[in-house]
Amino acid sequence: MQFPESWLREFCNPPLTTQQLAETLTMAGLEVEELRPVAPPFTKIVVGEIREAVQHPDADRLRVCQVDVGQGALLNIVCGAPNARVGIKVPCALVGAELPPGEDGKPFVIRASKLRGVESQGMLCSARELKLSEDHGGLLELAASATVGQDIRQHLDLDDTLFTLKLTPNLAHCLSIYGVAREVSALTGAPLKTPTFPPVPVRHPDKLPVKISAPDLCGRFSGRIVRNVNTQAATPAWMVDRLARCGQRSVTALVDISNYVLFEFSRPTHIFDLDKIHGGLDVRWGRPGEQLKLLNGSTVTVDDKVGVIADDLQPESLAGIMGGDATAVSDDTRNVYVEAAFWWPKAVAGRSRRYNFSTEAGHRFERGVDPGLTVEHLERITQLIIDICGGEAGPIDDAQVNLPPPSPVTLRVARAAKILGMPLEQAQCADALKRLGLPVVAGEGTLTVTPPSYRFDLQIEEDLIEEVARMVGYNNLPTTPPLAPITARVRLEAQRSPYAVRRALAGLGYQETINFSFVEERWEHELAGNPNPIKLLNPIASQMSVMRSSLLGSLLQVLKFNLDRKAERVRVFEVGRVFLRDASVKSTDTTVEGFDQPMRVAALAYGGADALQWGRKEQGVDFFDVKGDIEALLAPRRATFEPSEHPALHPGRCARVRVNGETIGFVGELHPKWRQGYNLAQAPVLFELALDAVLAREVPVFKPVAKYQAVVRDIAVIVPEKVTHTALIEAIYAAATGGLLRGATLFDVYRPKQSGGGMNEGEKSLAVRLTLNSNEATLADEQIEAQVQAIIARLISQFGARLRA
Repeated sequence: MQFPESWLREFCNPPLTTQQLAETLTMAGLEVEELRPVAPPFTKIVVGEIREAVQHPDADRLRVCQVDVGQGALLNIVCGAPNARVGIKVPCALVGAELPPGEDGKPFVIRASKLRGVESQGMLCSARELKLSEDHGGLLELAASATVGQDIRQHLDLDDTLFTLKLTPNLAHCLSIYGVAREVSALTGAPLKTPTFPPVPVRHPDKLPVKISAPDLCGRFSGRIVRNVNTQAATPAWMVDRLARCGQRSVTALVDISNYVLFEFSRPTHIFDLDKIHGGLDVRWGRPGEQLKLLNGSTVTVDDKVGVIADDLQPESLAGIMGGDATAVSDDTRNVYVEAAFWWPKAVAGRSRRYNFSTEAGHRFERGVDPGLTVEHLERITQLIIDICGGEAGPIDDAQVNLPPPSPVTLRVARAAKILGMPLEQAQCADALKRLGLPVVAGEGTLTVTPPSYRFDLQIEEDLIEEVARMVGYNNLPTTPPLAPITARVRLEAQRSPYAVRRALAGLGYQETINFSFVEERWEHELAGNPNPIKLLNPIASQMSVMRSSLLGSLLQVLKFNLDRKAERVRVFEVGRVFLRDASVKSTDTTVEGFDQPMRVAALAYGGADALQWGRKEQGVDFFDVKGDIEALLAPRRATFEPSEHPALHPGRCARVRVNGETIGFVGELHPKWRQGYNLAQAPVLFELALDAVLAREVPVFKPVAKYQAVVRDIAVIVPEKVTHTALIEAIYAAATGGLLRGATLFDVYRPKQSGGGMNEGEKSLAVRLTLNSNEATLADEQIEAQVQAIIARLISQFGARLRA
C-alpha cells in the first residue's frame, strides 16, 4: 500500500520526523517497506507565466517566449514544446538551476545560451524533465491560480515522501489513509482528526429497487440515485495528484472519486449508469453458464460459487471485485446509481484469482471492510460527485440483512504476561486497548473487548495479546535467556559429521547442490519406482506436487540445467532428506506418524573422468570411477558391490552397495530410456546411499608396526565366468590361514578370445596377489606354501577353481 505522508498527516500529525514515523509504524507491525521522495532533488525552478510567444526566425519548431517569473523584467526563453502559448503557467528553470540527475548521475545545470542565434535565459520544463512522470508531450501546465515566481517544489508540494507499507492479511483495517492514521494516533498519542459525514440534501424521491437474495454473500447493501451528473467534468488537480501518489492513474471524474474514497477510508464502491439498468438489482450467487463482460474488457463465466449483482436480464457486476461493462458510465451518462456494500470475506476470497486478475476492491473485501459505515461513506462519495460533477441526490436505500454479530473476546492479564514474558498490569493492558479505540470492560484480572465493526482480526485471546504487545512496543519486551538446561549432543567417536561427508565428496571433485524436496510425480513413479508418493495438499507448482523418495531426480534436473548451459563435465552431489510411507513410525518431537524421513547422500558424474589435461588421454567417466569414489567415501570401512536392479539405473550396470552385510544404497549408470528422454550424449553414473551408514566409521584401534618383512605370492586361478571378484576375495579371506593372510588384491583378469590353452568357454582367469606376514617370526617357505595351498584348496572346493599353468 502506497500513500503520501502529507495526506496521512492531515488526519494525524505527530511531532515525529519522517524517519521516526516510519520506524514507529514498522515496530508496530505495519512494516514500512520503502520511503521514497515524491520528486528528485532540483533547485531554482519557479512558476513562470508565458506573456508572449512568437515564432523563432530561424527554426520552424522553436518559439521565442517572454516569461514572467516575478522578477519585474521578463525573461527571453527559447522553447520547442508544442503547447507553449500565451497565458499558461509552467515550471521555469532559471539560469543556474540544477535539474534532476540524468543517466550519468550528474545534475543538469541551466546556463544562459543562444539557440539558433536567439538568447535563451532559462528553460521551460515538462513533467518528464523534472522526473515527475513519463509525460513528454509538452510543458507541464500548472493551475491558473499558481503564484508567479513561487518555488515549484512549494507550489506542487514536492517535499513530500511516499510511504509503502507491507501489510499482513490481519491488518485490513489499515488498508486506508484514515486506518493508518488511527494506528499512528494510538501509537503516538497525537490527536486523530475524526471525519464527519454530513448528509447530502435530497433533491428527488427516486429509489432503485434492490433485493438481497444471498445473505451469505452480502450482509448490507446501500445505494442512492444521483441525477443530472456531468460525467465529462475534469477531476480536480489535487485529487489527481493524490491518486498518482497512491499509484493510481486518473481515469474520469467519477472513477477518480470512487478510487479516492477507496484509498481514504478503504471503502470500495461502484457507480452504475442508472439508465442502463433493466428494472431493479438482485444481489445473488451466479448461475452456471452466466457470462459477464467486465470493465477490464475480459468476459468471465460465473457459477454458483461466485457472487453477482444482476438486473432483471443479466449479471451487471462481479460482487466485491469489478463492475460490468454493460452498465459502465460513459460521457453520455446523466444519471448514476452509487452503491456501497458489505460483502462477506469468505464469499469474495479467491474469486478474482479464478479469473487471473486482482483488484483493489477484492483485496480489501476478502480481508474485511467495515460494514458499519456504508451509509456514511456513501454520503462522502455523493458529496464529492456533486462538488465535482454536479447533480441531484436522492434518498439512500440501506438494506441490512446479515451483519457480523459482535463476539466479545476476553483477555487474561496473567496469560498475557506469561506469553509476552514480561510483567503487565491490568491498567497497562486496558490503556493499550483503549488507545486503539477498543471498548474495554474490566473484570477480575480480565479485560473483555467487543471488537468494533472494522476489526475482523480480533477473534481470540491471542489477538488481544498481540495488540497489547504492539502498543507496549516490541522493542520494550525484555530479552530473557532460556531457562531450560541445554546439554550439548556430543557426537559419538564412531560417527563423523555430515560436514565431513560433504568435504570428502568435494575433495573427490563433486560440487554440492541444494534442491526442493517437492518433485514431479512422474519422477516418483518411474525414477524411484514409488507407486504411491506422498502428495502435497497445496503444491507451489504443478511440477512440484509430491514429496521425493529419492534424490536422483533432483540431480538429473541439475545435470540437465548445466548441460543446457554448455557444461561439458558435471559432478554434483546432494545431502538431503527423502520422504517415505512407513506405518511403523510413531509421532515424536522429530517424527510424524506413518512417515519415515531418512537422510540420504547421492551424487552424479557426467563427462570426462578427469578435467582436461595433457598427461592422460581423455576418457568418459564409467561405473568403476564412481565405484572408486564410493570406496574412498566409505574408507576405512570396506564396501562390497553385488549386481542388482533399480528403476532409474541400467539393468546390466547397476549394483547394490553393502557394508557389513547390510544394503546401504545403489550405484550404476542411468537407464537407457532415461538417457534417451534427457537427450544425453553419454550415460551419467549415479549413486544414492543412506547417510547414517556413510556417517558411521570404525574407531581406530592401535596396531603395532610389523617387525618382520611381509611375503608376497601371486596366484592365478581359472574359475567360471559367473564368479565375482567379491565372492573370490571373500573365499580367500575365509581360508584357514592361521591369521597370516594380511591382504589379497586382484591385479589381472584374462578372458581368451577363443577356447584353448587350458581354458574352456565360459571361464576366466583371475590373478590375485597375496600378502602374508607374522608378528612372531619371519615366515619360512614351508609356512608360506601351506597358507597358499590352503587358499587354493578353498577356491577349489567353493568354485571348482584350478591353477592356471
